[in-house]
Parts: sequence; structure tokens; C-alpha cells
Amino acid sequence: MKLVAGLGFRVGSEVESLRSALQTALDAASKAHGKPITLAQLSALATAADKAHHPALLQLAAELQVSIHPIPLPALAEQSAAPSAHVPERYGAHSVAEAAALAAAGPGATLLGRRSISPDRMATAALASIENTSP
Repeated sequence: MKLVAGLGFRVGSEVESLRSALQTALDAASKAHGKPITLAQLSALATAADKAHHPALLQLAAELQVSIHPIPLPALAEQSAAPSAHVPERYGAHSVAEAAALAAAGPGATLLGRRSISPDRMATAALASIENTSP
């Protein structure tokens, strides 16, 4: 299984906001699927291309030792993600976290649940997975 975390966040976000949203998403997915889904299973972080060099995201990726997949804005808009009144039209006016996770996981990927929001409301995280089809 390929597991990707999509992250949406505000410019002033700190790494703790991203960490918190991600852990909440992992906990919710574990509960919903009746089995542990952990950071160790994570293959990548994904976000909008114009956010891919944010210091908090770079720090989280380094801590988790995973790559960052910058998703071009048109690819975000193409994804079936939940609408969000807080997301600018340039991101398709829907969840950046959900759209980025789906785009990075690839065709046929599914969300493991709705996006999770950090307690300070500065970041969101969503998980998408796809079964590994390579031999």
C-alpha cells in the first residue's frame, strides 16, 4: 500500500501545526479502518506546488525522512476533494490536503477519511492510499 499525506496550511504555520493535523488524520484513519495506520507507513507528503518550500513542511519532511510532492495547481483543481470556503479559487476552492493527497498517491487512490484540522486551525492533513500494483 502506498500512503501519502496531503497537507494544506497557512503561511504562518509552524511545524507543530502540521504534525498535529497529520497525527489526527492518522488516528482517525486507524479508528475508521480498525487497524493501526502509522507514520512509518507514510511514503510522502504532498501539498500545492507554491507551498512546497515552506520551512515547516521542509522540517516535517526531514523529521519523517519522506519526500515532498509538489502538486501543480491545475492538478489540485482536478481532484475530487471536499469543498472549502477557506481555500482560494487558485486551489480549486476545495481541500488542498485532500486534493494533494489524491494527486500524489496517483490514479485510483482513495481518501482514508476527511481532512483533519490542527487545534490552532493553521493546518489540515488528509491521507490517501493506493494498493501497490507493482510486482
